[in-house]
Amino acid sequence: MKLSLHTDIGLRVLVYLASHAQGKKFNIANLTLTFNVSRHHLVKIINKLGKHDYLHNVRGKGGGVYLAKQPNEINLADICLLLEHDATIIDCSTKNCPFMGNCKLKAALDQAENHFFDYLRQYNLNDLLIEKNVLPPLATSQFLK
Repeated sequence: MKLSLHTDIGLRVLVYLASHAQGKKFNIANLTLTFNVSRHHLVKIINKLGKHDYLHNVRGKGGGVYLAKQPNEINLADICLLLEHDATIIDCSTKNCPFMGNCKLKAALDQAENHFFDYLRQYNLNDLLIEKNVLPPLATSQFLK
């Protein structure tokens, strides 16, 4: 199973935030530079995570984003399922498949997908924390200062 770029970025941002002190705010502009993603794409991800109480989003001067929960309360499977628009590996209902009704492929792939998410349920952000001395520095731009 391949995760979307949306989910990939969301997971990386959460790991980055979790690897810093709880409550430390990060500016979206700096995060877009650090992860080399568009502001529009990152804002969509951050808003979704905020809407589901994984992040706090503070607007204005001195604002930023930070974790709304402890890292050990944020499960990887939950994040992936939230951020994946459609986690289905194969959707037979949208295809004109000649095997419809007699195919075992969908059942096998659905079972593999379930095992994938069951495996991810064993992990939370706390399991993925990065040592502070190995963390990439937050990128900044002269125009953001």
